[in-house]
Amino acid sequence: MSVTIETVQAALKNVIDPNTKVDFVTGKSVKNIKVEDGDISLDIVLGYPAKSQFDAIRKSVINALREMPGVKNVSVNVTSQIVAHAVQRGVKLLPGVKNIIAVASGKGGVGKSTTAVNLALALAAEGAQVGILDADIYGPSQPMMLGITGRPDSLEENTIEPMEGHGLQASSIGFLIEDDAPMVWRGPMVTSALEQLLRQTRWRDLDYLIVDMPPGTGDIQLTLSQKVPVTGSVIVTTPQDIALLDARKGLKMFEKVGVPIIGIIENMSTYICPSCGHEEHVFGVGGGEKMCKEYGVDFLGALPLNLSIREQADSGRPTVVADPDGAISNIYKAIARQVAIKVGNLAKDMSSKFPNIVVQNT
Repeated sequence: MSVTIETVQAALKNVIDPNTKVDFVTGKSVKNIKVEDGDISLDIVLGYPAKSQFDAIRKSVINALREMPGVKNVSVNVTSQIVAHAVQRGVKLLPGVKNIIAVASGKGGVGKSTTAVNLALALAAEGAQVGILDADIYGPSQPMMLGITGRPDSLEENTIEPMEGHGLQASSIGFLIEDDAPMVWRGPMVTSALEQLLRQTRWRDLDYLIVDMPPGTGDIQLTLSQKVPVTGSVIVTTPQDIALLDARKGLKMFEKVGVPIIGIIENMSTYICPSCGHEEHVFGVGGGEKMCKEYGVDFLGALPLNLSIREQADSGRPTVVADPDGAISNIYKAIARQVAIKVGNLAKDMSSKFPNIVVQNT
């Protein structure tokens, strides 16, 4: 039996992507198949970042193809290619940014900012170009969590350069004020300042911009949701009934303004005693999953209540950086891959494909 492109595709239909649970042919990841005298070469192009799994994916594809009769050598190249996706109707994409992911919560104190920075770092660890915008004007925490000090540069008029920490591009009002300076501003001033931060920061070729939203569902959050070109939103909650009550409001707000809900992350899901190993569900059990079933959205994962997460964030070295191969970092990376996959399944942005139409008087 001779080896052909068709037989190679048939064999690859049995190889399942460990993240999407779909075979690589159906997922349209197989590119540039070449067959010559029993030698096979091809590319696997993933629509999401997964650098930590490239080797495992390459081996699974090679092993499947080597079982075919008549095959001599197999060469497989695995890469990621992230594209821009559609945003709310009537809102223009941001230059230099392919996808904006809003990380929100219905109330404060659920670990939204810590989750946002670790999500950004996990996406970067998997090979994406990532930035983070600290949209919490009243309580900016990303400068401290990323260990960034100093003031941003301005190389051109009305622009600022993003600060950098642990491989992330970052922008925050916290870079422009003193640590103990309160922001005694009314809503319109806050939204104006935030839009300036977003649009005047010179983001450089970002695959994802993570926006750490202010907690709640008031005027500021609504204005942001309508004016910022958001690809999708992630809701952070704890299993506690009171937190879930407010998380529902956040979810409904994004639905009203036409922003897709990527999914829900349950933070502080369980506590495991470091001395005896006893597991305690301090804030309740299964609240996040129950809410997902109720509203038909995806459950992205659960994170434990752990002292190290807080200590590492406070020290300016969040968990994904401080313990990159640890169990908690692996949870963040698994959640990040799921977020990227959900974004990849959304409608792509086609605005660049259409010509600009100019009406002139002749």
